[in-house]
Amino acid sequence: MPVETRSIRDRSAVGRFPSVTLGFGDDTEDENEKTEKDDVKKENACCRWLRKVCPCCCPQPNDSDLTDTVVTGIDDPDKDDGTNGEKPGTGDNELDELLLKVQSIDLMKSKSGVNRMEHHTNLYQSDNFIIRRGQNFQMWITLSRPFDPSTDELHLDLKTGSLPAVSKGTHVIVPLVQELQGDRWEAAVVKQDDKRIKLSVNSLPTAVIGRYQLTVETNGANGQVVSTHDPANDIYMLFNPWCEDDSVFMDSEEERQEYVLNDIGRIYYGTQDQIGVRTWNYGQFDDGILATCLFVLEKSGTPASGWGDPVSVVRIISAMINSLDDRGVLEGNWSGDYSLGTAPTMWSGSVEILNEYQKNNGTPVKYGQCWVFAGVFTSVLRCLGIPGRTVTNFSSAHDTDVSLTTDVYLDENLEPIEHLNADSIWNFHVWSDCWMARPDLPPGNGGWQAVDATPQETSQGSFRCGPASLTAVRNGQVFLKHDCPFVFAEVNSDKIYWQRNVDGTFSQIYSEKKVVGHLISTKAVGSDERNDITHLYKHPEGSAEERIAVETACSYGSKAEAYSSPTAEDISVEVLMDGEGPQMGGDAELTIVLRNSSSEKRNVTLHSRVSVMYYTGVHKSMVRKDETDVEVLPNEEKTFEWILEYKDYKNQLIDQAALMLTLLGRVKETQQVLATQFSFRLRTPNLIIKPIGKAVVGEKMAVEISFTNPLPQVLKAVVFHVEGLGLLPARKISYGDIGSHASVSLTEHFVPTLPGLRKLLASLDCKQLTQVHGVSDINVEDKSNAA
Repeated sequence: MPVETRSIRDRSAVGRFPSVTLGFGDDTEDENEKTEKDDVKKENACCRWLRKVCPCCCPQPNDSDLTDTVVTGIDDPDKDDGTNGEKPGTGDNELDELLLKVQSIDLMKSKSGVNRMEHHTNLYQSDNFIIRRGQNFQMWITLSRPFDPSTDELHLDLKTGSLPAVSKGTHVIVPLVQELQGDRWEAAVVKQDDKRIKLSVNSLPTAVIGRYQLTVETNGANGQVVSTHDPANDIYMLFNPWCEDDSVFMDSEEERQEYVLNDIGRIYYGTQDQIGVRTWNYGQFDDGILATCLFVLEKSGTPASGWGDPVSVVRIISAMINSLDDRGVLEGNWSGDYSLGTAPTMWSGSVEILNEYQKNNGTPVKYGQCWVFAGVFTSVLRCLGIPGRTVTNFSSAHDTDVSLTTDVYLDENLEPIEHLNADSIWNFHVWSDCWMARPDLPPGNGGWQAVDATPQETSQGSFRCGPASLTAVRNGQVFLKHDCPFVFAEVNSDKIYWQRNVDGTFSQIYSEKKVVGHLISTKAVGSDERNDITHLYKHPEGSAEERIAVETACSYGSKAEAYSSPTAEDISVEVLMDGEGPQMGGDAELTIVLRNSSSEKRNVTLHSRVSVMYYTGVHKSMVRKDETDVEVLPNEEKTFEWILEYKDYKNQLIDQAALMLTLLGRVKETQQVLATQFSFRLRTPNLIIKPIGKAVVGEKMAVEISFTNPLPQVLKAVVFHVEGLGLLPARKISYGDIGSHASVSLTEHFVPTLPGLRKLLASLDCKQLTQVHGVSDINVEDKSNAA
């Protein structure tokens, strides 16, 4: 009877390999089987013809032993060899024995295994194979027969992105070599155990980061076989700060532990005289966070071929953390109305935000402000392997017209012209620093780079900022990319006061050179202390180097002509605050000091106004306005108290309880202009968190959270927010009302899931009071140790 031909290709290979058929014949089959087969052939003649033309539309039935491989390269069995079609047959079993097929792949991806420990990815709470580029990893491959290096060939095939291409670095073919060289993608057999071979694999330190699909291709004398892709064997490739050839390399192990591996941080806020701090859960190792970070990159729509360059990656992330123009992770809201989402002050970490973004398939999470944008940005940086830290700049300028100065416009009566005063000075602003080499800039500009996800101004058409080299910012080299002018103005711009003339023009009447950029702060390495890094952003205030940097920068700005000779001064004004400053619910007391350095009497008319401010420096409403005439004797230092009563501000405060006192004055005898602004906030109480019972993994425990209302009024609809990495997921507790000056406590139960020193975070939110939070260290014992 005629010999049946069967396709032995997997359907997934259509279009990649030529069609291959083999002849099979077996004269020992009984007649019933022949009759049955003949009937099937008659019934399915069209299918057999279609199978040859288009195997994907009409696959071979019951070909179960060929589902895991794609076979090509076997000699054409239909070729005329002079035997009139009669030639020795080859059975399925014999063919399987001849082909070199992959039966299983073991990436040795256990969290406690050698790969993830050496790659410093053992902290990721995921069973995926997570490694860092530029570093060797090992894997086992089990084959259908022993590997013979003299006749067999093998290579790994890695693909990432939507359109993998070898030329773009998104399709990587890893060859098998005799000896590893270390400067390329390569693999070598380091051990063979019968059918199992152990490979040692090197990757490039410039490799694209992301999720790679892995397949193995083998080639022997009897054909080529491609293993089927198994998502469980996908490789997650990260940046590598431990690799000297990676552009994010950081040589200090202590700094790597802090800026890459620490999943808890501290974020500073308030004013330069009243620095507040809150603990933030970065949670970069939490289950699903790495997948979400890659999801964010994918949502950007940028090609994966650019994901090997950290400069490109951080610019993508900077744009994608905010939702403007690309439906990124967080929607900003500075209105004070957060009824459609979560108040920014309620967030204690990034995990809940990132999980919600992916859960809702890329719908922006409501709401964020600068410290939330920065906290999430730092989480993504550390998760992807880029060293990062969260940075707070006090008295942070927002330059809106690229003048590199902060301009204040006044009318003829020294009243602010509100519609012209677009520039502002935020009480504080929070962004992130990331660490990387900058081969795209002149030598010496690598290291820390400022990046900002808070949407303020556009950069190349998108709301993003950085990376701006801190070295370039410090030296006023604002012509270097990316966004150095904006960052320079934030930390080192001069504040210039302009007065309108009768003809409508403006004259510069005063300048303040030391009001912007103070106490730039980040968490210290290895401790919870505050580390002042102002010196990395600017030279010492007033030094020759600092003035040269300012003049260099402003020469590239839109108001280069603004700099004139300093005005002679013999009267100065200063605002002082005692201790940590006023508390919420009490009167605010400040001290104003006027100093006369001349030998003559001076009469000063001093205008004071206090306003409620958003922490961004945007004016909300004026609370009180006064005018005072002061006589200052020769060489006298005159001090007087300024008091703002609780009843004057109680109904006007917003999120950060921020206020600004503005003093403007003129000296009658000399016409000298005095001007200064002083920002302060009303301190809120902390939540007190007290653990109850012993903390053991898998065993129930509790904490008591205590709070005292500082206000002489009832707090309405109070909500507590509690979370802790390895302790409990984010949890909201609707408490209700808390009476005037009342003390309350509540108890929360939970079961710790991870051992070690953990931090439990709690915050309180209501319409009358925000920015109330607390943290407690909880040392969780492993169950075995506790026993």
